Amino acid sequence: MSKEQLSKSYNPIEFEDEIYERWERSGYFKPEVNPEGKPYTIVMPPPNITGQLHLGHAFDGALQDILIRWKRMQGYSALWLPGTDHASIATEVKVVEKIREEEGKTKEDLGREEFLNRAWDWAVVYKKRITDQFKKLGASCDWDRERFTMDEGCSEAVVETFVRLYDKGLIYRGNRIINWCPDCKTALSDAEVEYSEQSGNLYHIKYPIGGTENEFIVVATTRPETMLGDTGVAVNPEDERYVKIIGKTVILPLVNKEIPVIADDYVDQSFGTGAVKMTPAHDPNDFEVGLRHGLEQIRVIDDAGMMNENAGVYAGLDRYEARKRIVADLKNQGLLEKIQPHTHNVGACYRCDTTVEPLISRQWFVRMEPLAQPAMKAVRDNETKFIPERFSKIYFNWMENIKDWCISRQLWWGHRIPAYYCQECGELIVSKFSPDVCPKCGSSRLVQDEDVLDTWFSSALWPFSTLGWPENTEDLKKFYPNNVLVTGFDIIFFWVARMIFSGIEQMGEPPFSDVYIHGLIRDGEGRKMSKSLGNGVDPLEVIEKYGSDPLRFTIVTGNAAGNDIRWYDEKVIANRNFANKIWNATKFVIMNTENQEIPDEETARKNLLSMDKWIISRVNTLTKEVTDNMDKYELGIAASKLYEFLWNEYCDWYIELVKPRLYNDDESRGAAQFTLLYVLKNSLKLLHPFMPFITEKLYLALQENEATIMTSKWPEWREEDAFQEDENSLLLVMDIVRTVRNIKAELNVPPSKKISMYVIPFGADKHDIIAENEKYIMNLTNATTMKFIEKTDIPENTTGGIIDGAEIIIPLDELIDKAKEVERLNKEKANLQKEIDRVNAKLSNQGFVGKAPQKVIDEEKEKKAKYEAMFNNVVEMLRKY
Repeated sequence: MSKEQLSKSYNPIEFEDEIYERWERSGYFKPEVNPEGKPYTIVMPPPNITGQLHLGHAFDGALQDILIRWKRMQGYSALWLPGTDHASIATEVKVVEKIREEEGKTKEDLGREEFLNRAWDWAVVYKKRITDQFKKLGASCDWDRERFTMDEGCSEAVVETFVRLYDKGLIYRGNRIINWCPDCKTALSDAEVEYSEQSGNLYHIKYPIGGTENEFIVVATTRPETMLGDTGVAVNPEDERYVKIIGKTVILPLVNKEIPVIADDYVDQSFGTGAVKMTPAHDPNDFEVGLRHGLEQIRVIDDAGMMNENAGVYAGLDRYEARKRIVADLKNQGLLEKIQPHTHNVGACYRCDTTVEPLISRQWFVRMEPLAQPAMKAVRDNETKFIPERFSKIYFNWMENIKDWCISRQLWWGHRIPAYYCQECGELIVSKFSPDVCPKCGSSRLVQDEDVLDTWFSSALWPFSTLGWPENTEDLKKFYPNNVLVTGFDIIFFWVARMIFSGIEQMGEPPFSDVYIHGLIRDGEGRKMSKSLGNGVDPLEVIEKYGSDPLRFTIVTGNAAGNDIRWYDEKVIANRNFANKIWNATKFVIMNTENQEIPDEETARKNLLSMDKWIISRVNTLTKEVTDNMDKYELGIAASKLYEFLWNEYCDWYIELVKPRLYNDDESRGAAQFTLLYVLKNSLKLLHPFMPFITEKLYLALQENEATIMTSKWPEWREEDAFQEDENSLLLVMDIVRTVRNIKAELNVPPSKKISMYVIPFGADKHDIIAENEKYIMNLTNATTMKFIEKTDIPENTTGGIIDGAEIIIPLDELIDKAKEVERLNKEKANLQKEIDRVNAKLSNQGFVGKAPQKVIDEEKEKKAKYEAMFNNVVEMLRKY
């Protein structure tokens, strides 16, 4: 390849797309680029096909790409397998809205087949959009292996899993309490319900005791509309208040029918009145109690959230309107004892935010207890580790309290349940293939279950279904289990837990060894980004304006695993400046090395100066530290170290130190050129996973014997590059330069001001270090002369500073006009005295001290201390004159 040409300044729009196309065309994203390498696998958490990517996807994608690029450079056969999720509920809602807005029709108007055609059209458009967006980010996925949760192979895996679990008795169909969304009109799993604290009321209702006059048992409820489905009242068997009425009946208000009083340990006698109304069809706890006591299950709310025929005179009313009417009627009948304000957790649909209705329904369930136990053991035994470890608590908390998973959804878009019903004899057939006849009666009148599976059922199989399972493919044998899952903490129970138990159940081992959890990206005020707040950031707009690399570096730098980060535009601008800094540094190196005879490594190393050894040793140390950080998933720390090294040590120090040597024609020049190239190339390799585009461009501009930085060898720590003594030497040089620069800054003297300088070294070794680097120190401090002197020889009228290893002396006359400086200092002294007098007057004013808040008084005291310190400093400076 010919060398890349660099434009005047960093302008990513000129090269990012071209570089990505070349990478993809050359097959660099494939694991086959390292055919002999050990496998390393990441499967992309599949984005939903409901819109475009947001900043959270960019964060997630950048982290994965950093890891996969790093492992690829380490020689692994690295596979990052991409894909998208059909997102059953979310996509169906979007498609239904689109049809309604564009055609004024419902999905029922179209019919199932035509609606699914429209959904597939939607999927094709949005899958491509998401893929294109990931490419703009620089994602080095193997796009030839891209999957979709409803493609043919993944769908086969879903059916295979369903049938296997059903045959083992781990999937069943039954009537149970489920979470129902009246708006989406589908069942939801527990994980799909989001709870929030809301203000409501606690209604205390009097239930007349059967066979008595004016004797009541009082129950409290937040949902009086469900009382129409009450089939009992429960009390604790140890509660002495109710011992006499256990086994008797009470009259259900408004319905006027007798229901039994039962005793059950479930009832907390210290809460409320100690008596609980039992509505087995509308409360999960009541359902379980009802099963123990044989209570009737009466459903009074329908799928749309309306009162049904069992609600009597309230039938046809919305559930909330029915609540108002029922409360009013109870009040009129003297059966409402009181209403108390009450704050409680209310569940809402995670997609549409409609309040969920617990109700009894015939659904499909996964029996979770047998699956949860081995999945918990895998994490306890460190077969799968959470990073950070604290997130395992969320996992265990959910798994230890897990209930059977409701997996059926009353939707059309999704994997249709592979269950068939005989219309003649009622036989249920679960099969991988559509049966022709009923195995029981021989009838051909068979219909498939109308429902589809929960989206997360197919997502749970993602780590192995994407690799070809249930076929024992070469990819499956090589790349399962995956190495790491990168995901947000908000779907640990939605997805992570389900993948772990599914992997163990179907593959015999957990699907990944590490789960790297990251936080959320919030705005500058710490708020979650949302459409309603209008504080979202479009990653594509950021890329268009600043480039992909600054975006990636911004969302990674300084971030620790599991922690949220705040987005500031200033940070991405700073990282664009960082990109420009290394762009210009590379141009400088090219300008001073191109078309010149650079000595080979062996020759150059014989002529290295202390400064060369220092920067080589520093990049060597950086290599070890960055690699260690990456091994521990401390990607943000690694990125920060790279920034500090390249900006400060390489660009601001080494390049400035080495400049004078580049104009000489001797061995020192060749050693400097070799070092500039050696350190820059290694630095670009270390930076590549974080900023892939600019590092590719710059790396190829430095040489023409490699096709890409992507497959270059990751740097390793080398003992022969460890020069600790030279590192210490250069620290002394840098301290001298900093001290001189600080003195100039304190005296408001321009950095370019020429000076004379005296140095008192603390020992012969320090003398030798300073002497070796004398001309470089003079160059960076703009010193015309530098002399070594004894402590007794310090001239009059000087300033200076003491550092670890030497004392620096500078004649004041060369820095400032003494008369003008005294005049300036006297003015500053007078102004500071005025401020001190003003603060003292305030603090001695009893009216102020007596009325002002303590915070204000403390602030004034802080001002006084600050002004007095400044005043004393000015006095000391005047004393020197």
